[in-house]
Amino acid sequence: MTPKVSQEHLEQRRANILAAAKRVFSKQGYTKTTMKDVMEEAKVSRGGLYQYFSNKEDLYEALLKENLNQEMNDTALKLKDGESYWDVLLTYLFGEDRVPDDQMDPLAPSNLEFFITGRNDERRRKFGQQRYATGIALYADIFEEGQKSGEFSDRYDSQTLARSLIAYVDGLALDHAILPASDLKLKEQSEMLVEFLKMALEID
Repeated sequence: MTPKVSQEHLEQRRANILAAAKRVFSKQGYTKTTMKDVMEEAKVSRGGLYQYFSNKEDLYEALLKENLNQEMNDTALKLKDGESYWDVLLTYLFGEDRVPDDQMDPLAPSNLEFFITGRNDERRRKFGQQRYATGIALYADIFEEGQKSGEFSDRYDSQTLARSLIAYVDGLALDHAILPASDLKLKEQSEMLVEFLKMALEID
């Protein structure tokens, strides 16, 4: 008789696989990473990995969804706790210290690779469009609520602000993906982004 495995155990094993996948994709990029690489990093059998994910694309989409859901939940909690909308925005962009630095999301280059190499694939384009729409909604909600509260100026439409911000961040990710470290100016560009946002939102 096969012993029963609890739902909690199954969910924890899936989380462990995703954490291992994030490490491998961050190090090797999307294209070079194989399911075998993830299997070895996660220390699971082939069957154990394919029990959760049917292929590399399925695995990467799950990783993207997991990260975005976590960011959305964290943002919702911060807004519920009464933090200022400006602080919430900075936390979402730069982490808990809210200060621009030279660090970029380690998955950012792989994300670009995933979507660019799959730009002619219908499934991946649809997933990318859905993810973009979710990102727009997340930023737009922060801007819109900040405008309603009077903390932000309503000079610019919240949707336009959100789209412009994502375009800027994606541009930084592209720099990070293709330029040598000596040519990167992520901190300086991020500091300038903060100044642009202050001007657009009329933050003192």
